Amino acid sequence: MIIPKQSITVAEVVSHYDELDVFYREIWGEHVHHGLWRSGEETSEQATLALVDHVAELARIGPDNAVCDIGSGYGAAARYLARHYGVQVTALTVTPKQHHFALSVEPTGNNPIYLLRDWNVNRLSSASFDVAIAIESLSHMSDKRHALAEAARVLKLGGRLVLCVWLASDHPSRWAPPYLLEPICRQGRLPGLATETDYRSLLDATGFKIDDFEDVSRQVRRTWAICIIRALKTVSRDRKYRRFLLDSKMRNREFFLAMFRILVAYAVGAMRYGIFAAYKT
Repeated sequence: MIIPKQSITVAEVVSHYDELDVFYREIWGEHVHHGLWRSGEETSEQATLALVDHVAELARIGPDNAVCDIGSGYGAAARYLARHYGVQVTALTVTPKQHHFALSVEPTGNNPIYLLRDWNVNRLSSASFDVAIAIESLSHMSDKRHALAEAARVLKLGGRLVLCVWLASDHPSRWAPPYLLEPICRQGRLPGLATETDYRSLLDATGFKIDDFEDVSRQVRRTWAICIIRALKTVSRDRKYRRFLLDSKMRNREFFLAMFRILVAYAVGAMRYGIFAAYKT
């Protein structure tokens, strides 16, 4: 587990996404997660939906399933699953601006249900969901064991869990943690970057049986090249971006540098992207 030198609180994660709210949506869109390129010919929009479809496939989502989206961001994946798979989705985010945006998309809708809550104190009923998904959200949680225990609690027996997670390599080179992984955690507001081995142990300890794991690092890393190119183009033509980057009061402007580190970390194998599929035993 890679732990940043300074502890990252929930409040700092909230500040990160609230402060970068407009930039995330303008540069990447409503899906605040990686894209999945299979053929390499997909647009970024197609790639982000491909990841959601793959999660649905691994979760074996069926009509009328009750699905919990842990760390749902702007609710884009939750809306997609509700519309295209006929499931009832409860979507939780800890970020007020993301929650407000999700509600604004469908102000009179009741599927998904959007909740502004910290997953670790989610107050959801036990054994009330058939499926739980967490697309990159566990990387922002410090107590990953408790987060997974809560997933086990809200799932029915045999209920399925799919995790898309940022991973540190189990065997990074000596220079990768201090120059890539620790700064990525700090600048990206990640309380800890776990390894594949860490997650396997945590899932086993919280009552899950893993039946699939995929390393899709090569298929997702294009996300960051696209984001960097778009960010550089936007900075060159939009004063709003330049003012943000030059304003010392904006703590999360350093994420601009983290994007380059993330791309390099993927290229050298220091960072990986994994998808776990498991069920509650």
